[in-house]
Amino acid sequence: MPQLTRSPAWQALAAHRGALASATIRDLFAHDVDRARRFCVEAAGLCFDYSKHRLTDETLRLLVALAEQADVGGWTRRMFAGEAINSSEGRAVLHVALRAGAGPFPAGGDVMPEVSGTLARMRAFADAVRSGDWRGATGELISDVVNIGIGGSDLGPRMVTRALRAYCAPRPRLHFVSNADPADLAAVLAALDPAHTLFIVTSKTFTTAETLSNAERARAWNRDALGERAAARHFVAVSANVPAATAFGISADAVFPMWDWVGGRYSLWSAVGLPIVLAVGFERFAEFLAGARAMDEHFREAPAHRNIPILMGLLGVWYTNFWGAQSHCVLPYAEDLRDLPAYLQQLEMESNGKRIDRDGNPVDYATAPVIWGAAGTNSQHSFHQLLHQGTLLVPSDFVLFRRGAEPAAAHAMLTANGLAQSAALMAGKDDPAAPHRALPGNQPSSTFLLPALDPRALGALIAAYEHKVFAQGVVWNINSFDQWGVEHGKVLARNLLPRILQGGEAHELDASTRALLARLRAG
Repeated sequence: MPQLTRSPAWQALAAHRGALASATIRDLFAHDVDRARRFCVEAAGLCFDYSKHRLTDETLRLLVALAEQADVGGWTRRMFAGEAINSSEGRAVLHVALRAGAGPFPAGGDVMPEVSGTLARMRAFADAVRSGDWRGATGELISDVVNIGIGGSDLGPRMVTRALRAYCAPRPRLHFVSNADPADLAAVLAALDPAHTLFIVTSKTFTTAETLSNAERARAWNRDALGERAAARHFVAVSANVPAATAFGISADAVFPMWDWVGGRYSLWSAVGLPIVLAVGFERFAEFLAGARAMDEHFREAPAHRNIPILMGLLGVWYTNFWGAQSHCVLPYAEDLRDLPAYLQQLEMESNGKRIDRDGNPVDYATAPVIWGAAGTNSQHSFHQLLHQGTLLVPSDFVLFRRGAEPAAAHAMLTANGLAQSAALMAGKDDPAAPHRALPGNQPSSTFLLPALDPRALGALIAAYEHKVFAQGVVWNINSFDQWGVEHGKVLARNLLPRILQGGEAHELDASTRALLARLRAG
């Protein structure tokens, strides 16, 4: 039986939650003139303001005690030491090694030669494509690169490439295809020329159904235009299964490695990030890694009460488990960072969407909330109405920038809107004469202030969210690094596919699915 909810630290927080029930964030500011300064941490180039939350110094003390009870510090040391903390799969969790910069890492099983060797290969390949030394089968320059993947093989590089659009070279242009619906690939290929197009097929096992179906269609498109042997100049792979990639027609020299000690949703720092290197160049990618490395160092060294990722994680636990919040909103005030909420959906919900703890017991507490959001200011004309006047408690993250690529006046407008929204969510608005105009306020939010949307700051921000998820998983005593629910869905789909294509009985399926299959066959 899980012991978490009966532990002293948990029980103390539950009692404290009752004491804060009638307090408002506005009141907390009124009674603490220094609150904005004290509830703010700067590290790795980021400023993290968490003053607009339903917490006091006592709340923070009790949350830190919960982290200490769970031994977040010890689990952090185990992760960085390369221990197999992914217990259900018996694997180390070493995405941090991908941006470590120097070895040995970890002690006793140094993976840094593999990491540095792969980075060197990525750099050489990207330089060749960008300079024109790598050309297509007919000798034409590569003008467009299509990344074919799904999940972590798509969301990370897609999000980062879009976010760093201001740093992208005119050539090659990057495109991303993930959906098994052929319309996704067809829409991209419609504007491309086979002689100028390079494909990156990213799949750790080289058996991912959605990725391989898209890769086969891309291969046919290339073959019809350029012939059977053209694939060697127009396809590269990121995979652990070299034989399968070479059987597809990709040269072994053009297969970049993936390792079982890096989970897909943590893999954009690896060769999965090859599209990023092609788009912005290796020097910018190195800055991206350096920003993440700075956050790694902060996470390892800073005490819990001044540790950005641990604070992020503990705030999530506070609202999910003690205030009943079921979702968390992410609001980047930059159009180029519009894919961040979708990226964080996978990172957080696939990692911590668990109901069994590390000891094999069903949990009796909530784990990951639903992650959602959109870019400001678009979101203000969409769902902010619910945040301001709805009935749900929704903690939010605002991501703002000191300077932007857009003109000063436009960037000032973005910043003003972001600051105004967080202030209004906290303070609300009284209007006794017109209740429909009143805003209750007291909606909690954190604000990230980044120097700019540049590679270093983006790397630090993503690493902060990664470590937040890890810290929460430790507190909840769950394994944040497996995803058996995803795997089961894949198995069911493989079993259903022949029934849809060929017919036949399906007695082992539930009645609803059998009925739907019958309706499909009936046309």
